[in-house]
Amino acid sequence: MKLKDFVAETLKEIVDGVIEAQEYYKENGGSINSSSITFRTDQGLQMWNSENGQPVQQIEFDVAVTTTEGTETKGGIGVFVGPVGLGSQGKSDATNASSSRIKFSVPILLPNG
Repeated sequence: MKLKDFVAETLKEIVDGVIEAQEYYKENGGSINSSSITFRTDQGLQMWNSENGQPVQQIEFDVAVTTTEGTETKGGIGVFVGPVGLGSQGKSDATNASSSRIKFSVPILLPNG
């Protein structure tokens, strides 16, 4: 898999995951990556909701990703989090595999309790 394809697919998967989570949180009184988040960095990164002062939780992800490409398959991408693996790949006679780590964070406003 070419680097540009890897980057594009990774970002698409992250965006799709955020969109799906946004829909769920909107129905349940929370918000993900809200436009009302205010940042302050003079004493470390601090974030809060500018509309009501609610603190923002920064959810950090550190994900191991394995890509495979073989002679009989177009390739695949898999995400491995702890003992669980997600993704798909085809069967191939000759396979090239590479592993990468992706770190990113998503700011969320938890539902009011």
